[in-house]
Amino acid sequence: MLFALQDMAQEIKGKLKNENGEALAKVTVTLHKAKDSALLRTTLSADDGSFTFSFNDTIAVLIRFDAIGYENRWMSALTLASKPEISLSRTTKALEAVVVTAKKPIVEVKPDKLVFNVEASINATGNNGLELLQKSPGVIVDKDDNILLAGKNGVRIFIDGKPSPLSGTDLAAYLRGLNSNDIEAIEIITNPSAKYEAEGNAGIINIRLKKNKNYGVNGTISGGYGIMKFPKYNGAASLNYRNKKVNYFANYSIYNNRNWNKFDLYRIQNDTSYDQTSESRGHFQGHNLKAGADFFLNSKNTLGVVVNGNLGEMEWNSESQTPIAATGIKETDRTLYAESRTNNKRRNFTANLNYRFADTSGHEWSMDADFGKYSMRGYNTTPNVYLDNDGNEISSYTFSSEMPTDISMISFKSDYEQNLWKGKLAAGIKSAYVLTDNNFAFYEYDANGNPVLNPNRSSRFEYTEWINAAYGQYRRQWKKIGIQAGLRLEQTNSHGQLTAAVPTDDEDVKRSYLNLFPSAGITWQLAEKHTLGLSYSRRIDRPRYQDLNPFEYQLDQLSFRKGNPFLRPQYTNIIELRHTWAQKLTTTLSYSKVNDFFAQVTDTVDGNRNYIQQRNLANQEVYSLTATYPFSITKWWSVYANVTLYHSRYRAEFEENKIIKLNATVFNLYQQQTFKIAKGWTAELSGSYNSPSVWGGTYQTNAFWNLDVGLQKKFWKDNATIRVSVTDIFYTQPWSAVSNFGGLYLIASGAFESRQFKANFSWRFGNNQVKAARNRQSGIDELNQRAN
Repeated sequence: MLFALQDMAQEIKGKLKNENGEALAKVTVTLHKAKDSALLRTTLSADDGSFTFSFNDTIAVLIRFDAIGYENRWMSALTLASKPEISLSRTTKALEAVVVTAKKPIVEVKPDKLVFNVEASINATGNNGLELLQKSPGVIVDKDDNILLAGKNGVRIFIDGKPSPLSGTDLAAYLRGLNSNDIEAIEIITNPSAKYEAEGNAGIINIRLKKNKNYGVNGTISGGYGIMKFPKYNGAASLNYRNKKVNYFANYSIYNNRNWNKFDLYRIQNDTSYDQTSESRGHFQGHNLKAGADFFLNSKNTLGVVVNGNLGEMEWNSESQTPIAATGIKETDRTLYAESRTNNKRRNFTANLNYRFADTSGHEWSMDADFGKYSMRGYNTTPNVYLDNDGNEISSYTFSSEMPTDISMISFKSDYEQNLWKGKLAAGIKSAYVLTDNNFAFYEYDANGNPVLNPNRSSRFEYTEWINAAYGQYRRQWKKIGIQAGLRLEQTNSHGQLTAAVPTDDEDVKRSYLNLFPSAGITWQLAEKHTLGLSYSRRIDRPRYQDLNPFEYQLDQLSFRKGNPFLRPQYTNIIELRHTWAQKLTTTLSYSKVNDFFAQVTDTVDGNRNYIQQRNLANQEVYSLTATYPFSITKWWSVYANVTLYHSRYRAEFEENKIIKLNATVFNLYQQQTFKIAKGWTAELSGSYNSPSVWGGTYQTNAFWNLDVGLQKKFWKDNATIRVSVTDIFYTQPWSAVSNFGGLYLIASGAFESRQFKANFSWRFGNNQVKAARNRQSGIDELNQRAN
């Protein structure tokens, strides 16, 4: 740091403008030795056209300026010192057709986020959205499909920059309906600024869907196949038309998958052991459609519309057997045989209308209006039969349930930015209203096998939530120091109402609360290759809608799930210290504390029954150290590595003998290696390792890992691609965990079709070039259209 303070021997600065005196932003400015023109530094001009070079040398130098649509210009440092305002002249020569070829990296490390480029990964081919999250650096998907990031479970999922209203099993089902052909990239933002919603203590994962930006008519057709125990098929097509005035785009995909998984649960409760083993088979099929248009009204104004639709159907059949015996006695007393037959249909639709204004002086204004409708229809039948050791029936009990759910969402937001005090001021507002309607009808079968509605175990739960927010944020960059500070205000009104035949104390719960969420950050360029950053933010996690429904959902005769209408939001304070070397190696040290941390707890009731429920624990603390490093060993061998080490503490005391006091030090490793082995041929080796950890505050898990391998061949002038891969080649991703809470001892384990062979073919057609300009245009006009 002391050395960096002395790094001020020579400073070169200036300001760029066009022939009309307007500031030129994003101009490439390069510093060269005057002796041989060797490159020394590179930078971009700021929004006000200014640029600065600071370096610890006294040699003679030259400066070069490059901008699209402008003549290149060279200048000596002495000339610049006498005349710091530089004017660039527009070029009068039309550009011929230009083809730019570049390889997108699999993982990009950016100052505010980490980007996993799904399109660039061979081993991502044929995976669904949930499987892709499992492959993303630092992300874990646990046994209940909860998404964890750096050991924290409060991850907020965004789709194309907009928060998804789905959660839990509904979100997992939606992500399974997406395949890699729909997804362009996954962005991981661990410490969002005030511009983002305050929801999500672990940060935000934004799933960016594909949208073609090429001029002319172009598109892609692809198809894939995968198999372990059962086959899986997927296909996709996209079509795009774009010119300087309008862009029409549409993407369609289809999937048809058959899946298998295994789940075992051994538990000891009240001196009785229950040794459950189960296998499940599912059939998932559906369609995804995204279509829209952008209208470029002029160089400053853009109007757009986007619609998304998802149709999905799931059939899921599970068979389990549970031998029951007294603890310490090997002989089984009786065995419970249970089946679960489930059929779900989902219909999701969202629409977005957006407007954007941007001028050359740094003013930006955008508005978004969104509407969403999510409809789910579910039906489940579960026969239960008790048999003695000779196979004779002791008793039987069959029940079924209907579970229609409707979610309606409407929101509006507006964001504004402008230059201020040599920095950038941003402000915005948002209002979102969500209505969920859950009907639960419970049926018991009579002696003749006919379903009879049980009104005492049926209910309707309606939940409304209205969140209003406003934020302000300012950022500025000096020579070596950059700052960012923001404050977000969120006001929440919620109302949960249960309608049931049997009155309860928790059938009507209203809440209203107002919160402030500050965020701040500072970056310091210590030296040419060393950058230090410090950031802080406060965040919130609100309970999922299904976790607030107080009624019981029966899993089998011995197990059920129950919501908690008194579940409180959890609040998190996060502080991060980040160091970046050579814009590649990034090391992050962070600490977070979660108050009212909520997690899924397995508890007991009525002697031999157990249930799962979300509860507020006292707190959770997480200390983490993360390092990410993309690098090349040779021209044909590139590597990306992500290492995370974190220590978490869970503390809670609900009542007598129901205490949680767990510590866990966890190590996660993710790596991806790419090999260019011949012309048009590329190979990929990727994998992850997760050391023993804690899930949900009570489950202590064992280590699991996976290794994937893939091969890719391009042909037909690189417009066609064939990819084949094998995931989890050693079949080491099955998991296991132990829980000991409130007199209930559990050993759980599970497995799924993690090892699969996958093949995919894709073909790009149409114009993939930027068309030559027919008439003279300014570089600013062209850049604005591309930015839009």
